[in-house]
Formats: sequence, structure tokens, C-alpha cells
Amino acid sequence: MNDWLASLKTETPQKGFELAIELARKGVAYTQPSADIRKKLRPKYAKNADSLIMTSQVIAIHFQTVAAANNYWK
Repeated sequence: MNDWLASLKTETPQKGFELAIELARKGVAYTQPSADIRKKLRPKYAKNADSLIMTSQVIAIHFQTVAAANNYWK
């Protein structure tokens, strides 16, 4: 994959949350580089409440990282 992440700094918390979602998506793509396999697996987890909750948890962890980088907690 090419370099795509220049910084964790964002202009707003909303942009930070969107970056957290992108980090989660990129993490999946790095873990499973085959788009065909990801497409085949999606129906299995898209309707699974536990999978969706885990997805939210991963995004939340990424958002904590972005928030720390941007000093959102001050």
C-alpha cells in the first residue's frame, strides 16, 4: 500500500472521528488485502450485532488515538 496517512492532526473532532473510521477501514484492508474476500465476508458480519459492536469498538480506540494526538481532552 502507498503512504496515505500524513498526520493524525485534524481540524475538528468530527474530522478526527472520520479519520478514525478510515483507520479502521485501512486496518481491515491491510489485514485482508483481497477485496474479493472482504466482499464475500461482508454479508456474514454486516447483520451480526457482535461484529458491529466490535467494529464500533475498533473505531472508538482509533478515535482515542486521534483525540490524544489533537489534544481534544484539554
